[in-house]
This record gives sequence, structure tokens and C-alpha cells, in this order.
Amino acid sequence: MTPYEEIETPAQLRADCEAVNSRLARAARKVTEAPPSIHYDEFPREIPKRDIQISEAAQRLANALHLHLD
Repeated sequence: MTPYEEIETPAQLRADCEAVNSRLARAARKVTEAPPSIHYDEFPREIPKRDIQISEAAQRLANALHLHLD
């Protein structure tokens, strides 16, 4: 950006202001909402862990590096 760069059109400046305004509004909502609870009673369900899939290519690479993923 040079010091003599042309100022954007009013429409572009307005669009920038609206984008900033929407992001500030979203940030303000996040700041004022309640934090997530850490109490177990509020999350009684059991959430299963995801299974990690090791592809055949990853297995060959690990074996070549002597990591032996089983």
C-alpha cells in the first residue's frame, strides 16, 4: 500500500463498515453469553470416543520408520 493509494468507493467503504459491525456484534454476543458448564449433572450422557482409523499407507510408513502401529 502506497501513501498515495486511491480511497475506495463509498460503497466499498460501507461494505467494510457493515462487515466490521457484524463481527463486533457477534463478538459482543459471545462475550455476554454464559460459559459452558463444567458440572457432570448437566451432561449426563456418555459421549463415545471416536475410533482412529490407520490406513494401509500409514501402516507401511510406520513400519518403514520402525514405529509399529498396531
